[in-house]
Amino acid sequence: MFKPIVSAKLWGILALLALASSACSAAPQTAAASVTTAAPQPVQPSPQPTPTAAPPALFRAAPLPQTLMEDFPLPPGWQFTDQAETARYRLEIGAGDPPAGYWTLALAAPFATVDDKVAAEDLKSFWLGQPVPELPFSRLVLPPDVQTVLTHWWGTPDPERVVQRSTDELNKSAPIPSQEWAVLPFEQLTPQWKVIAVAGHSPVQKTFDPAQYPLSIPLQLIPVDSAAPLSDSDLAVLQHSLSNRDPEKMTTVILTGVTALVRATAGLMELKGMTYPGEDIRGWLREADITHINNEIPFTPKCPPPYPRENTLVFCSKTKYLELIQDVGADIIELSGDHFQDWGDEAMLFTADFYDQNGLKYYGGGRNLAEASRPLLIEDHGNRLAFLGCNAKAPGYSSAAENRPGAVRCDWPVLFQQIADVRAQGYIPIVTFQHEEYYTYEANPFVIPDFEATAAAGATIVSGSQAHQPQALQFHEGALIHYGLGNLFFDQYDEGIPTRQAFIDRHIFYQGRHISTELLTVQFIDNARPRPMTPEERRGLLETVFKASGW
Repeated sequence: MFKPIVSAKLWGILALLALASSACSAAPQTAAASVTTAAPQPVQPSPQPTPTAAPPALFRAAPLPQTLMEDFPLPPGWQFTDQAETARYRLEIGAGDPPAGYWTLALAAPFATVDDKVAAEDLKSFWLGQPVPELPFSRLVLPPDVQTVLTHWWGTPDPERVVQRSTDELNKSAPIPSQEWAVLPFEQLTPQWKVIAVAGHSPVQKTFDPAQYPLSIPLQLIPVDSAAPLSDSDLAVLQHSLSNRDPEKMTTVILTGVTALVRATAGLMELKGMTYPGEDIRGWLREADITHINNEIPFTPKCPPPYPRENTLVFCSKTKYLELIQDVGADIIELSGDHFQDWGDEAMLFTADFYDQNGLKYYGGGRNLAEASRPLLIEDHGNRLAFLGCNAKAPGYSSAAENRPGAVRCDWPVLFQQIADVRAQGYIPIVTFQHEEYYTYEANPFVIPDFEATAAAGATIVSGSQAHQPQALQFHEGALIHYGLGNLFFDQYDEGIPTRQAFIDRHIFYQGRHISTELLTVQFIDNARPRPMTPEERRGLLETVFKASGW
């Protein structure tokens, strides 16, 4: 048989064709294999918000009033709640060790009340209807919230002796003495009420200790369920907050009458020492946050020895006499007095420099009219106070001009506009006058219109700096007017009993409000030195002045 023969060349062609056919048929598989598919990854859950811890909440347990939520400024992160189930702590009445805070109440009488204190046991016995010694009141009036809390703390009161009044009614009470006294939360006090000490303690005093005061209602914090007890640091923070009386929000201002370190007063200072006149009352003056001295006399290094009293009414003070003013803790000096210009421009300019060098602020007078007219603005413990002063006498006592030093004369439209301006800036206006002098306890009809107009213009306190004896008081348009305080340091001992008596007014401000005024009373023992009055002397002066006030 014939056998075909395939050459090597033909075999090569066939091999190439076979390879091409294989490549064409395999191409789709190769392309598919070249696509890379990512391996499946686990699904991540969506981020969830981090739970925010609920702020520490305090449940106000009965019978604590709703007002506590406003009166107690809790630290950041804390809040009150009415939902007991959401609270971490319960705030309730109770004497913990130590208490977590206090709700401080005040026993108050109409402003023109002579009495200053009552015994704690007598007050509580009166509340309960038990026999008590004769007291200067026959009824206690108080807001419903206060009665509820005191009932819890002291027991059920005698309904004939204890009567509820709304806060609005109590705020409208007159200063005239009556048989109704009140119990008020500290921060709700108004100047028409006189704060009465209980067991020797008063919440308007700088040295007040709530733990020693019978009308401080102690509070305690009780952990709710599983809440952890408070740490010592947290408790310390809350103790500062759980109170309606925060001393860091309270300012005391002392206003005084006439100071003139001349004549017999200066002579006794030369004889007995620079600080002699203030030794019996310096504690009162030093304790205040702001102490005002109405020093009518210029300082000059040229001042001669004290003049004999009968020789002259042109006065100066030696520079060493400033030691007395510093010793009693003076902060601000009023320069509206009649005698500031007695030794001429040089002495007035020296005096302004002298006060600046010794860190004493001044108003009512200065190096020129602009400085003399400028309100003195002071901030203390969160209270903003503006002191304004001027001389309201006939021209000749106030020399301040554009280019001349002196006391500033009262320009009523300017003064009233300044009062409005400082009020608009959040300041409490305190206006002190040098006005016409007269020697009666009653207010002189000639000066009353100026004092009342100043009160109506928006002043909170209007005080006469000119008087050499104590004079009447008045409330007008919400302001306290005191027509004259009497001398602080001046030699009128020999001119009669009225010039031996004087007031030192202590005004209390809290959270931007004037809440109370204390009338401190002094009696001169010689031509230089006042001392606190005895209880009998004080009663006699208060009765006389309150009668002269129409109260």
